[in-house]
Amino acid sequence: MSIILQAADQMELSPKSRAHLRANMNTHVAVQTLLDAGETQDGLKLLARLLPKRYAVAWICQCARDEPLKIEDKAGASLAESWLRDPSEDHRRAAFEFSNAGGYKTLGTWLAATAGWSGGSLAPASQETPVPPADHLTACAVVASINLLAALEPDRFAARRKAYISRAMTLLDVGSQPAAIKKGG
Repeated sequence: MSIILQAADQMELSPKSRAHLRANMNTHVAVQTLLDAGETQDGLKLLARLLPKRYAVAWICQCARDEPLKIEDKAGASLAESWLRDPSEDHRRAAFEFSNAGGYKTLGTWLAATAGWSGGSLAPASQETPVPPADHLTACAVVASINLLAALEPDRFAARRKAYISRAMTLLDVGSQPAAIKKGG
């Protein structure tokens, strides 16, 4: 199965959106096709999944940097930024713990989850048996974060989301393809 169709499955794109996709499409064309068809949410989902994880986290951090965030939201963004500067397990774990403690109820917790779900284990730090996150969870956190950022100005939600998406479209052109998108992972 092609990377595009695997990503569409993982991100649970609608049947209407899936009908626009072809296995032989390149990533940019696939996402742009959905956006042009008015399937913005599914285009965002596909975009977030097709970007390498570090690119996706960098994208959301860049978007958040331009916004006047609440203190807690700034803390979550800071944790994601820390992981970008040094993608160590300590930074990933700190972002994950922040998101988990906050119950994924705020923009800040979702911003931190973009890094927190990038790898490592979702099990408590004291547990020896690792529980790796599903491979598409970073993309899910990015989608939630983009939508929450856009919703900071509800009257301009659609325009803001479109502007955020346009920032990342160039990343599809320069970013490397994910090595593999695991079925169900």
